[in-house]
Amino acid sequence: MGLSPMEKERLLKALEEDREFRYALMGLLGYREVLERTARLEERMMKLEERFADLEDRFLKLEERVAKLEERFAELAERQQKLDERMARLESEMIETRRVVTVIAHRFGVLSEAGLREALKYVVQEVLGAATVERKVFRDDEGIVYGHSTNVEIDVVVRDREHILVEVKSRVSRGDLAELYRIGQVYEKKYGVKPRLLMIGGFIDPEAYTTAHKLKIDLKPITRTE
Repeated sequence: MGLSPMEKERLLKALEEDREFRYALMGLLGYREVLERTARLEERMMKLEERFADLEDRFLKLEERVAKLEERFAELAERQQKLDERMARLESEMIETRRVVTVIAHRFGVLSEAGLREALKYVVQEVLGAATVERKVFRDDEGIVYGHSTNVEIDVVVRDREHILVEVKSRVSRGDLAELYRIGQVYEKKYGVKPRLLMIGGFIDPEAYTTAHKLKIDLKPITRTE
């Protein structure tokens, strides 16, 4: 219910004449405005808190999704690693199988001695870490190797001033090692360099290892033994 004209007049007169009343009324009106502003601020704060809570919930869900993605990536990386390992093993097995087939082909006359050396040239490179293998022919005038004067052929690798005589055989016997040893003697007389001797074989007779040790010849199998 509003004020009557008389009441309004009395109120206005009191405001004009009564200083304390005027200040009290002004303070009351100001406090009310402060309360209204505070209420509006509290309402805005509540809405902000609700929005922050919603954002926190979204961030939590996002973190969960990221964690799941990281788990999946880790699983995929592990599967990829296992696949790479299996592929590496398969590739190694294929290399070994190809080497064995090459040796068998030579043993049964399908592949010549020269063909065997050419097919297994990468084995020499693998053992020595050398890229160049040279087939050298020289004369054995004294007949040291075969008991009579003849030409001798041998694969030679020169690495860091070291001369390495290499022989690749499908099967290695003690006689093959003795032959390589004599070729090394002729090579030393011919070129004035004591060579290192290396024999690489597909099938190696058990007693050949003892002979190789005595003659200081490196004896390596074509296929890996590890």
